This record gives sequence, C-alpha cells and structure tokens, in this order.
Amino acid sequence: MISISNIWKHPHTSVAGILISVATVAGVLAQQGVTLGTLGGGSVVSLAAALATALLGLLAHDPGAKPALPDPAKAQPDSPAPSAGNSSSIRSSTARLSAWLLIALLVPLPWLQGCTRAGVARDIVNWTPSLQSAVATVDSTVALLAPADAPALAAATAGFDAASNLLAVQAKAYLANPSANTLAQLQAQVVAFQQQVNAALLAAARIVNPASQQHATVALQAVATVVGSILALLQSVSTQDEVARMAAGSIIKLAAVEPYMDNTRAAAIVAEHYGEPVSAAAVQVARAEQQQIAAGF
Repeated sequence: MISISNIWKHPHTSVAGILISVATVAGVLAQQGVTLGTLGGGSVVSLAAALATALLGLLAHDPGAKPALPDPAKAQPDSPAPSAGNSSSIRSSTARLSAWLLIALLVPLPWLQGCTRAGVARDIVNWTPSLQSAVATVDSTVALLAPADAPALAAATAGFDAASNLLAVQAKAYLANPSANTLAQLQAQVVAFQQQVNAALLAAARIVNPASQQHATVALQAVATVVGSILALLQSVSTQDEVARMAAGSIIKLAAVEPYMDNTRAAAIVAEHYGEPVSAAAVQVARAEQQQIAAGF
C-alpha cells in the first residue's frame, strides 16, 4: 500500500517512470522489428517512443536549479522555515531524477534511428550517389600513384564499379519492395562489398611509396565510410539471426582495417550527408563501429 500511495505523493517521478518504461519497451520492440501497425511514414511503436521521449524532455529540470523559497514577509508566524537539510534533499532528488531522465533520453536514440524498414531503405538509396562518387574517386586515384604502385590498387578495386552499381540497384529494389527476399539480397551484397573494400585497404597498406599509399588509403576510406554506414542501417532492421549470417560472411574483420581508417574524416562525411554537427556524427560513427565489431564484422 505504501508503494501505491507513493505514486500519488510523487506524481512527477511516477510519470517519468512510466515514460521511461514506454520508451524502453518501444525501443526493444522496434529493434525486433515489431511495429504494431503504421502511421503515416512511421510505425505505432516509433511514434510511442518519440512521444515518450519528448514528454521526458518536458519533465526534465535543471539539476542545479534551487527550489523556490517562501517570501519571509509573507510567511505565516507558525510556518516553519525551510531547513538547509530539506533544501539539499530537494536539490539532490531533482538531480537524481534529472539524471535518470537524461539516461532515458539518450538510451532510445540508437533504437529510434532507422526504426522502420521503409525509412532505412530510403536512407540507403540516398547514400548510393555518395557511394558511386567515392568509387569514381578511387578509379581516378589510380592515375595519381607511382607507376609501380598503380597496378596493385587497380587490381584490388577492379570490382568496385560493378559492386557499387549492383548495390544501388538492390537498394532501389528494397525501397520499392521491402520484403525478406530483397533484404537478404541487399544484406549479402553489402557484406560482399565491405569485404572487397577491406581487402583493398590491406592492399593499400602494403604499398611502399608513402605518397602512393596516402592517395590510395584516403580514397578507399571514403568508400569504406559509406559502405559501413549502409551496413549499420541494415543492421538496425535485421534480426539477430540475419546479423549473425551477415557476420559469418565477413572474413576480413573491421579490427584488421581499423588502423587504416580515419574516424575524423568519416564523421565529416556522415555529418555532410545528414546535415548535422560533426560532433554528433562522430558519436554515430564510433557507436556503429562498436556495434559492428561486437556483432562479429
């Protein structure tokens, strides 16, 4: 009974707890592909999570804000003055509640990104022009290398044009028909292309000429960033079994090529694509990389 009475004594905390629960459960459902129906271009689950997150933001208080104290001139003679201990307790409670609200606001973010297959399909299609542009840059970079180094890069990237074109076609097919079959084809193609890019990065690392190595690595980093972004999007709408199957096809792991990647440049590419601050993109890049490595890529 005491627990139930506390609900009415502390409505602010109770409502926050309910909203945190809604956001958390909605995040888990979205991660598992459960939508509970569609609303416009999104799903019922994503809408519930977004509303809960927005309301949590409205409930949040500044942890450093001091509670308002009564005006001594208007205080009643018998009214006890607020003690320093009470004020400290109120500020401490507010700080703890605000900390939990902040955690609740941050936790759903990875789940809300790409929460519907239609949205992910559209995002992947939007990435394909950048992918094909990056591949074209790799093609033109071959001419910048020393004569002895050019054949190695040309051989390592020989299948890039065909792979990027096929990925673009499959991305559009998935957008037009986000079925299990088109998703499986896109998953397989992204992993295959990622393996080609990883192999090319390792080949570029073996180039002895410093200038040639730098030209090749910089060009390949852009392709790797876009392919990695598409892989992260697919991972967000794939089941655990599908992710495991994709990871099984990843022979050259991200850990092997990580020393040859430039996360600062990757963040700049992602920030430009989404029109967001580089600092936010850097967090997304790091989080996506961690999730992919944890999944076995």
